[in-house]
Amino acid sequence: QVQLVESGGGLVQAGGSLRLSCAASGSIFGINRMGWYRQAPGKQRDLVARITSSGSIYYADSVKGRFTISRDNAKNTVYLQMNSLKPEDTAVYYCNALKGWNDYWGQGTQVTVSS
Repeated sequence: QVQLVESGGGLVQAGGSLRLSCAASGSIFGINRMGWYRQAPGKQRDLVARITSSGSIYYADSVKGRFTISRDNAKNTVYLQMNSLKPEDTAVYYCNALKGWNDYWGQGTQVTVSS
């Protein structure tokens, strides 16, 4: 089992920044990929950014140039630096880890961007 704990969400004004953290613990050996998803009220959960064990990175078009995903292997932690935040970025952000065929999820952290 892999446990994921997110932190760093909150309330910020449009144009501001937040940094989310996701700490992985448990059976972390063999995690192929980690990433961030978000879900706004009444909408589906969408991929925001992900990073593979080899360092390949993907961003959704809506966040390119504003968000940066990174990882600290020594701390088993993945970060999402979010700059130039917009009200449409408001959502619950979930950390995800893929290990083999298994997906693991964190509990989510709320990000609210006021206009």
